Amino acid sequence: MEIHIGADYRGFEKKKEIIDFLTKKGYNVIDEGAYEYSEGDDFNDPAIRVAKAVRENTGSFGILICDSAHGVTAQANRFKGIRAAHCDSKESAILAREHDDANILCLSAHFLDNNDMSDIVSTFLETVFEPLERRVRRINRLDEREDYD
Repeated sequence: MEIHIGADYRGFEKKKEIIDFLTKKGYNVIDEGAYEYSEGDDFNDPAIRVAKAVRENTGSFGILICDSAHGVTAQANRFKGIRAAHCDSKESAILAREHDDANILCLSAHFLDNNDMSDIVSTFLETVFEPLERRVRRINRLDEREDYD
């Protein structure tokens, strides 16, 4: 499984830990930046790279890390076909995957420690979408229009 991962400066160190964790588990991990610690860099750049990579590589997943996870979640969800979910627990990761077929996991560097992140990441990647008719219908509506009045 291909995992695209990105973070801003606030998530930079935790991103390295997650890459190491996933690599040891046998995942193919692609680092989408930031590639060096640069205080004050923008979360937008890695979020855009991860969203585009996940959209272009069917079956891949993304992981984004910033201070609160709100910025990367908002940025990634601007792309058609992306369902980025900010998860702060294993339970929220299960729901994001089972109910919403989320394809990008967004994590808070501020509120989660490395152990919590590893547990949430494992849960997210191991949980399978349950394609009930109502869930598929709702997911399809996410990309129905991009120009709401």
